[in-house]
Amino acid sequence: MYALSRRQMLAGLAAAGVVPAASSTAQETGNLNVARHNVSAFRQHRWQDHFDNLKNGAILSDTNSRMLQFWSEDESIFKIFPTSVPLTDELTRRGYTSVVRKVKGPSWRPTPSMLKRNPEWPSYVAPGPDNPLGTHALYLSWTYYRIHGTHDTRKIGRRSSNGCIGLYNENIQELFALTKIGTQVKLI
Repeated sequence: MYALSRRQMLAGLAAAGVVPAASSTAQETGNLNVARHNVSAFRQHRWQDHFDNLKNGAILSDTNSRMLQFWSEDESIFKIFPTSVPLTDELTRRGYTSVVRKVKGPSWRPTPSMLKRNPEWPSYVAPGPDNPLGTHALYLSWTYYRIHGTHDTRKIGRRSSNGCIGLYNENIQELFALTKIGTQVKLI
């Protein structure tokens, strides 16, 4: 039995005229609501399905949907943000952790495994526009794992990180203000 990839299936359907070709624009198809990039299976979660309580607030990062949800401790605030996620499942850590440190204007040091894969990378990047952590970072109890901003907005909605969860700088700034040390975090 021959299995088709998603790309092959869409190409075949486009050739048959069932769906618009990937190179078609919304104007060409006559449908201005056509989503052409970063489409994922978004699923809104209930905090009760993942956390026993909302003490200190809760963050749920869904790596399949490439989105992050935040609930405040008193449930008065609920936010959803698009994210970048790790490049591969091997780089993706899943489970429960918490925010242990918050840094505005973080510096960045690649992990030993990153330097092994990319020996040309610098060993240190100061805060600023060249820093891959963006403007704010939430350090998790897992070594080397962060929820942080990015200056490279092309990464959001994609598998593009070496393990961290990335947000637009304006979104991490908002999340940074809402979270506190001890905020619960779950990555699924």
